[in-house]
Amino acid sequence: MMLIISFCVMIMTLLVILMTMIFFIFKKKKMKLNKMSPFECGFNSMTSKRMPFSIHFFSICMLFLIFDIEVIIIMPMIMSMKFSMMKYWMMTSISLLMILVLGLYHEWKNGMLKWTK
Repeated sequence: MMLIISFCVMIMTLLVILMTMIFFIFKKKKMKLNKMSPFECGFNSMTSKRMPFSIHFFSICMLFLIFDIEVIIIMPMIMSMKFSMMKYWMMTSISLLMILVLGLYHEWKNGMLKWTK
């Protein structure tokens, strides 16, 4: 019993010594403001926090989400082609593609796809 306690005490002292050595060896010498500030995509963290963000960043994000959702909808539609009736499958496919094309035309007509104005 005494051997186990002495062994645990030795291990604990060794761990404490190693932890203090690591703390002093790897301590950062100089904390810089740029390294300590959080990184936000599309924002400069050194400017005022109330500045509006770029609409181009928002447009790219929305286009990514739209195309991502299109892929999620179209992929199962292709897989289900051989299990469904061709007439109903064709009607739903054409209606989905027409909605996407009309949405693209609407965005193009309103100038939402222009990156610079």
